Amino acid sequence: MLKIYVYVLDTMADWELGYVTAELHSKRFFKKNAPQMEFKTVGLTTDPIKTMGGMTIIPDCTIDDIEISKSSTLLLPGGDTWNDPKHGAILGKVNELLSADATVCAICGATVALACCGLLDQRPHTSNGVGFLDMVAPGYKGQSFYIDEPAVTDHNLITAACTGSLLWAKQIIEHLGVFQADTLEAWYNYFNTGKAEYFYAMMQSVQHGSEN
Repeated sequence: MLKIYVYVLDTMADWELGYVTAELHSKRFFKKNAPQMEFKTVGLTTDPIKTMGGMTIIPDCTIDDIEISKSSTLLLPGGDTWNDPKHGAILGKVNELLSADATVCAICGATVALACCGLLDQRPHTSNGVGFLDMVAPGYKGQSFYIDEPAVTDHNLITAACTGSLLWAKQIIEHLGVFQADTLEAWYNYFNTGKAEYFYAMMQSVQHGSEN
């Protein structure tokens, strides 16, 4: 069973997670025989947090409940409070997860937190533009591994810029293998362009997949 953990923190950038969490939680376009999935929000405590958009989220569990396993995936959203030392606990868990070949997905401000910990120094990654991490992440040494793209996958680490949430979602879904390839391509093209032809292609691929 795949276990999806979404780290939630005060000032969390709601929209950066929207595409990927909606699809992983709803499973509406999953292929037939997709892996079973458990989806949980994770907090420092189970006290409510307030997102940047003013939404209140009560975490399902705490950091200690994250299973260190290859079947685990941790999603790290952006936010304005990543420089708070209290987030050191989840960053320590990131190191454990990466070492265990689990999947870690970070976007926007979360990439800064990873850079500050040296977790991007030796791995291909992206963030909010060339030179951004140099400005905001003291001690960052990963310049030669930086790729100027909206989202970048390096084996079990998937990073994205604040403007890359759709491509980030596509790469995460592809990595987890829960969509058919043609469904995923049509899904991405539809949300990227808004063209109806991709919507119909997506729905047709889902229907055909359920019949096979």
